[in-house]
Amino acid sequence: MQIGVFAKTFDGDDPATVLAASRDAGFSAVQYNMACSGLGSLPETISEDAAREVREASASTGIDIAAISATYNMTDPNHQRLAAGRRAFIAICERAHDIGCHILTVCSGSKHAHDKWCRHPSNNEPQSWNEMCREFDIICDHADRHGVLIGVEPEPANIVSNVGRAADLLAAFPGGPIRFVIDPANLIEDAAPDSHERTIDEALDRLGPMTVLAHAKDRHADGTVAPAGDGVVDWSHFLRGLKACGVDGPLIAHGMSRSDAPGVADFLTGQVQGRVP
Repeated sequence: MQIGVFAKTFDGDDPATVLAASRDAGFSAVQYNMACSGLGSLPETISEDAAREVREASASTGIDIAAISATYNMTDPNHQRLAAGRRAFIAICERAHDIGCHILTVCSGSKHAHDKWCRHPSNNEPQSWNEMCREFDIICDHADRHGVLIGVEPEPANIVSNVGRAADLLAAFPGGPIRFVIDPANLIEDAAPDSHERTIDEALDRLGPMTVLAHAKDRHADGTVAPAGDGVVDWSHFLRGLKACGVDGPLIAHGMSRSDAPGVADFLTGQVQGRVP
């Protein structure tokens, strides 16, 4: 299992600089963000040269491009912003293989007007679900055309808020390119401490076979985000569960500062290798 990191953890607007920093911090893969190419996170055009620069930086540093962020609000109430996000997804999708990657990560969306990672009462309404599915119809078509998988993360603040909603999404698009990104800190966010293991086990039982990526952040006991290893997530249990259902990575760290990154890389490497931190 590779240990990776959000590329945007590190400063820089050219891929060679960012990927070298990721390597030097102890990681072997990244979830890339086009902002690391100086294009912004959601560019509507990506040149052949820009894609080649990422691919060449990956080869020269030995850092794999495990996934690319194509994360826009798929139920954005601002229709102009929604359309711009969709165009960016398509642009990234068209260049994914040139970059050397076949997984794009997305956000299933929130009806919050200003922040796609914030909860909103309308997220649970059938109309919001239908709007999201219409958007998935569009991007799944492009993903199929370009041989790309779409990684969806169950996120309590989004339309696909939990494992049950994720399973419903998969059932709505059978045989399609939708896959899952599992983050244990999200799974346990609303769970009582004595049910953390059961919550993770149930998620992996239902979504494990369709999981292509795992995320690694942690939570303090008060629910705030922490770097992996500094919170209440039982990483050995989570990693055993991933292995049992055949998920071998990569494991992508985030939710930390640049200065925390080397320690997180060492902690996760130790967990994967069975070392006691």
